[in-house]
Amino acid sequence: MDLLQWLFDARIEFAGGQFLLLREVLGNVFGLLSALGGMRRKVWAWPIGIIGNLLLLTVFLGTVFGSPSSIDLLGQAGRQVMFIATSVYGWVRWRQAEHEGGTAVEPVWASWGTRALLLVVLVGGTAALTPLFRALGSYEPVWADAWIFMGSLLATFGMAKGWVEFWLIWVAVDIVGVPLLWSAGYYASALMYVFYGAFTLVGFFVWWRVRSRREAEDSRVTVETAHLDPTVRRE
Repeated sequence: MDLLQWLFDARIEFAGGQFLLLREVLGNVFGLLSALGGMRRKVWAWPIGIIGNLLLLTVFLGTVFGSPSSIDLLGQAGRQVMFIATSVYGWVRWRQAEHEGGTAVEPVWASWGTRALLLVVLVGGTAALTPLFRALGSYEPVWADAWIFMGSLLATFGMAKGWVEFWLIWVAVDIVGVPLLWSAGYYASALMYVFYGAFTLVGFFVWWRVRSRREAEDSRVTVETAHLDPTVRRE
């Protein structure tokens, strides 16, 4: 109990009375480790991410958990709960599909229909949640909080499915998240979002390269098979 109380109270002090909560910093560090594991397609990315989600949940519901900040970001808090639920799904899915060597998913491109659906759900979900979050007292601009929640939901689901495009959804989340978190005083999370933005772009190109290499290998196998077996239909 003493350790838990210390974790809740610990802060990093700066000149002028400014500070960062240690659990906000730790939560973002665990989130970064989870993103790194996701880029490498490792199953451990999911449980590591859950730890970070639990820490950040206590940060963004400051008035509930007794944090010094009186600002609640309900979209940020809600997405931590969503992350935990979705991460359990992703953890199970990747664990079942784990390949030799520890990689647990084969990146694939989403169909154009799926891409269109993701965009509709992102915009429509943001519009639907904005008045709800505002009524519950979330920080303005509330639409940004709702956008971050919906984008995070879709990106996490896309990661579990192995869609290469999920990285780009994270970029859209980060672009909105940085100014919102900074204006609300969550400086550690805002700075981490800047880093996440660059990191997610790298992750996108890493998965893109993996997918392209797989497509090239599949094409080569098809050509070799057709060459060896004349009964195989050639495109």
